Amino acid sequence: VFLELLPCKWGIPIVPGTVVLQKDPQNMIGISIGGGAPLCPCLYVVQVFDNTPASHDGTLAAGDELVGVNGKSVKGKTKVEVAKMIQAVKGEVTMYYNKLQADPKQGKTLDIVMKKVKHRFVEGMSSGTADSLGLSRAILCNGNTSKPLADIPVNTMNNSSILVCAFRGFRSLVLPVFSIEAKIVESKFLLICLEEISVGLKVHCFYLQMLSDLSTYLNKAVPDTKLTIKKYADGKFEYLSYCLKVKEMDDEEYTYTALQEPLYRVCTGNYEYRLILRCRQEARDRFARLRKDVLEKIELLDQKHVQDIVFQLQRFVSAMSHYHDDCCRALKHADVFPIEVDLTRTMQCYNPQTSYTDDELEPMATLAEDKVGSRQDAASTKENGEKLLEDF
Repeated sequence: VFLELLPCKWGIPIVPGTVVLQKDPQNMIGISIGGGAPLCPCLYVVQVFDNTPASHDGTLAAGDELVGVNGKSVKGKTKVEVAKMIQAVKGEVTMYYNKLQADPKQGKTLDIVMKKVKHRFVEGMSSGTADSLGLSRAILCNGNTSKPLADIPVNTMNNSSILVCAFRGFRSLVLPVFSIEAKIVESKFLLICLEEISVGLKVHCFYLQMLSDLSTYLNKAVPDTKLTIKKYADGKFEYLSYCLKVKEMDDEEYTYTALQEPLYRVCTGNYEYRLILRCRQEARDRFARLRKDVLEKIELLDQKHVQDIVFQLQRFVSAMSHYHDDCCRALKHADVFPIEVDLTRTMQCYNPQTSYTDDELEPMATLAEDKVGSRQDAASTKENGEKLLEDF
């Protein structure tokens, strides 16, 4: 019995201090209080709310012990009585406290690590699978960054396919100019084609540079944003793990209270619970900071994407305009039309073995007939030869 009454500070030092807080118009200082009589020998700060006098001051933190209000001791009082003492003070309130010098590494136990792994595992599940296993994904999926995180791989694949299609389109646009091969010697049209080819080469090099600039968005900007989102997700899982740990410890306290049995850690100052509260607050601050950073980076990434697309399209239109102007200028001063075409094949001597068809692949039936015909010709030639030898 005497051992249960001994304080257990977990080796955590405390430093006394005093802070003066100016109340807001709602007569609040922005903290929630836990512990107190009759179960816990001390009262402590459970949470510091955002945008409140306590959060703006930054002195009080979760887990700090409250020892007095405006010169009056709070030892042996309940948390409701202490809250009424604070509300009774108008204007400025002086808080006396013992600062908990907690090390966040001390609170990051194996239980927290396993909860973090569990949250990461649940995030990869579908809603149906999570519901069937009795796991909730609402807190993981309702964030503003969950959709951009899921959209990044899809956008990466789409942008990669767009770049490939654009490169193929540029190639199909420019290569027909490269493939012109004039057959007529000393033709003016050949000179014009050569001039257009030189212009097309410059345009082709410009397109390659433009595609390289667009690929920078995929190879540098997107991976950097994904790395930031991974850090944000790690901070989110750690914060959720501490929240779950606090919920479990609260449920444990409620269970012992309902059974009217004392809980050892509560009777000795609840230092373990206060340590987890401090770790949760620091994890929450880190999570909020990472969340702000990742939202800003995603917004900048979207803006950069839109600006780059507009800028590259303007460059593309300008390059195409210059290319067509150069081609029109070359054709304008060239008297090559009408072009004579030797349809009857009487003006020049052509190689009869060379023939071109529009289709890239010949039908299989035609190939089969050619093979059968060649075999029949060979067989008939052999039979005729044997017959001539017999007659001879």
